[in-house]
Amino acid sequence: MQRLDGKSLDLTQENINALKQLFPEIVTEGKIDFDKIKLILGEEIETRKGKYEFTWHGKTQAIKLAQTPSTGTLRPDKESSKNWDTTENLYIEGDNLEVLKLLQKSYFGKIKMIYIDPPYNTGKDFVYKDDFRDNIKNYKELTHQTTKANTESNGRYHTDWLNMMYPRLKLARNLLTEDGVIFISIDDNEVANLKKILDEVFGEENFVGTINWKGKGGGADNKYLMVAHEYIILYSKNKSNFIIGEEIKEEENYNKYDEFKGKRYKTQLARKWGANSRREDRPNLFYGVKAPDDSIVYPTLPDGKDGCWRWSKDRMKKKIEEGNIEFIKDDNGQWILYEKIYEPDEGEFNTKKYSTWFDNLGNTAMGTKEIKEIFDGKVFDFPKPSLLIKTLIKISGSKDTEIILDFFSGSATTAHAVMQLNAEDGGNRKFIMVQLPEQTPEDSEAYKAVYKNICEIGIERIRRAGEKIKQGTGKEDLDIGFKVFKLDSSNLKAWDPDFENLEQNLFDLQENIKKDRTKEDLLYEILLKIGIPLTTQIEEIDFNGRTIYNVAYGSVLLCLEDNIDQEIVNEMIKLKPEGFDTKFIFKESGFISDSVKTNAIQTLKKNGITDVRSV
Repeated sequence: MQRLDGKSLDLTQENINALKQLFPEIVTEGKIDFDKIKLILGEEIETRKGKYEFTWHGKTQAIKLAQTPSTGTLRPDKESSKNWDTTENLYIEGDNLEVLKLLQKSYFGKIKMIYIDPPYNTGKDFVYKDDFRDNIKNYKELTHQTTKANTESNGRYHTDWLNMMYPRLKLARNLLTEDGVIFISIDDNEVANLKKILDEVFGEENFVGTINWKGKGGGADNKYLMVAHEYIILYSKNKSNFIIGEEIKEEENYNKYDEFKGKRYKTQLARKWGANSRREDRPNLFYGVKAPDDSIVYPTLPDGKDGCWRWSKDRMKKKIEEGNIEFIKDDNGQWILYEKIYEPDEGEFNTKKYSTWFDNLGNTAMGTKEIKEIFDGKVFDFPKPSLLIKTLIKISGSKDTEIILDFFSGSATTAHAVMQLNAEDGGNRKFIMVQLPEQTPEDSEAYKAVYKNICEIGIERIRRAGEKIKQGTGKEDLDIGFKVFKLDSSNLKAWDPDFENLEQNLFDLQENIKKDRTKEDLLYEILLKIGIPLTTQIEEIDFNGRTIYNVAYGSVLLCLEDNIDQEIVNEMIKLKPEGFDTKFIFKESGFISDSVKTNAIQTLKKNGITDVRSV
């Protein structure tokens, strides 16, 4: 019976395994021979000392931090959740570095889009403080203290920010689908550094573009210029697989009908207008065109001077022959030429590329108004408007059932945007929100309104916004629920002996599950560690007062009881669907005796069940 090790995905080992798969000859006595790698890759290896690279103090540690497995877990909080049994959305409270590690097995390559709005490092905002030795312990201490800003007087002002962002972006990339994308909001403080680490983590070739968002009205926060914009940087996991969404043009008025072609159309001037529209600007575009009454028409500007056409003589002739030019007399009896623009056929998309300049997608004032209307008061500073995030989801190409992740979720604008877009286009996108429970200041409106940390604000916003969207659209089948999970240390006791109390320590380990943990706590830790998504269908089967968990319609069968006997093992075998390679998992200390455990393993083998594990 295989023991679960209680760790998240070991990325270092995964990378080693991938190298072995590609180049089996590089393995010597179980170790990687880097000299052989250099030999195989030849000229692709950089050996010069003066090579280009982006580095800072602590970068090596940051890389190691991303690759160190987490021994933590996510504990279910049904009381804070909504529609627990049916929803496919997640809200996770915890340090996003540890949470990203814990999501690696279950969500590797499954996230279509990531949007994050991390700390901008302005000297006033919160910066996550990681601890290489024990980040779970560090997280627990951090969330019970007043958070501190990363002030410019700190000698490692940029360094600390880079060390915070780098491992999170490394882990985030793993979660993206092959056509997935990441959007990151940032301002001038760290935009240059962010671009450099994204080039390294995602590859320069996967840079899609930088969007400039007019998110501010422009204020006196800069003594030289009124800063009126922020940036949203977009990278894809693999640009060759990414199909960017396009903007659907506003509905246009095709108010005329072409009986010959059987299509509606609208018109616009065949003469140039605006800049370079005079005859002297484009003399080659000044020529006569024969009108229906055989008179010759020339392009004339409103002031009576000679103008020019929009096309060459040959192209004008072709448009007339194809019936794409309309001749209309004005009030003075003069012929005016118009181009016919036909309505797209059914099924054709009247689209255009999104611009890199967003000046009509709301601003922080709109975001503040939006959250005020939800809470009847200001409980969060400078939230992004849901319209902005909704547009980014469209740009990502997400259309139906994909997962959208935000691991700096703040007031949960991203969750709001996902629900709103689903209501508008009939999609069934899911969201995963991750947020550190940063405490709200005691003198803030949020604190006075009983929201003691940001997670409480985010959860309540999703609850209220979902109901508002449902009522506004009348869509009863809309998923406005969410399962809440909270980061914690493992449910399993670690082997960390106290030599002064060794006898008691050994006695305690006879029962390796912590006393304050429930069967459901343990269940979800197991699912995370074996790579099952947290919203997977779980059926609880009561067998003589004991619970059997049937996960994903028989993919995994678990019994975490304290009195496991042969009877319950036989019942689990009956539940196994034919043709399924079902995993059987038991609480090891739960068997009523060693002989029952031994007989259980033999019975399972006789029934062709070989994937048997214990915790």
